[in-house]
Amino acid sequence: MSRTFCIAPSLLSADFARLGEEVRHVIDAGADWIHFDVMDNHYVPNLTFGPMICQALRKHAVKADGTKVPIDVHLMVQPVDALAQAFAKAGADIITFHPDASAHVDRTLQLIKAEGCQAGLVFNPAAPLDVLEWVLDKVDVVLLMSVNPGFGGQSFIDSTLRKADKVRKIIDASGRDIRLEIDGGVKVDNIRRVADSGADTFVAGSAIFGQPDYKAVIDAMRGQLAA
Repeated sequence: MSRTFCIAPSLLSADFARLGEEVRHVIDAGADWIHFDVMDNHYVPNLTFGPMICQALRKHAVKADGTKVPIDVHLMVQPVDALAQAFAKAGADIITFHPDASAHVDRTLQLIKAEGCQAGLVFNPAAPLDVLEWVLDKVDVVLLMSVNPGFGGQSFIDSTLRKADKVRKIIDASGRDIRLEIDGGVKVDNIRRVADSGADTFVAGSAIFGQPDYKAVIDAMRGQLAA
C-alpha cells in the first residue's frame, strides 16, 4: 500500500515553560502528530510528563481549522497498564509501550485499544523483535528507537535502518495498516535514508525545537521525503 509520511515533533525538546504555545506553533508549522515522551526515572533515567500535562495540552493540539492533531504518547514506564489507561483518559490518541516493561504484552495492547486509542510496541536499539509476530493483529504502530531512551539530542544509531527494513517486510506481509515510526536523532540530513529503510513516521525533537524556524525545518524534511 502507498505510504503517507507523518512528522511528529517530540515535546521532550520543547520549551517546557511554554508547552501550549510550542504545541500550537509546531502544528502551525506543519506537524502531523505531537510526540509525547513519558519517562518514569525507573524504566529509563529521567522524569518527564504525567497525564495531567497531556490533558492540559489536548486543547492546544488542534489545527487552525479545528482538526484534532493526534497526541502520540510513548510510555517509557514500568509497570505500564495503569498509566496507559490514565493517558487514554487524558486525551492520548496513540499509546506505545516497551514489551519488556509489560507483564502481559497482549493484555496491555487490548487494554489500550479498549480505551479507544491506537496501540503500539516500542523496540529499543538492541531489543529483538520476537514478540511482534504474536501480537501483530493488535498493533497499529511499531516504534523503533534509534537512540537509547532517556534523553533527547542523541546521535542516530545506524543499525536501526536494518531493523526498520525487517519490520517493513513484516508489516507488508501482514497486509495490515501499521505505521512504522522511528524516534531518535532524526533530522533533515538523514530523514530520506530513514524513509528508504521503510519508515513512514518520524519523531524529531531537537532537530525541530532547537531551530528558530520550525516551519523551515519541517518543510525541509518534507522536501527530502518528496525527493
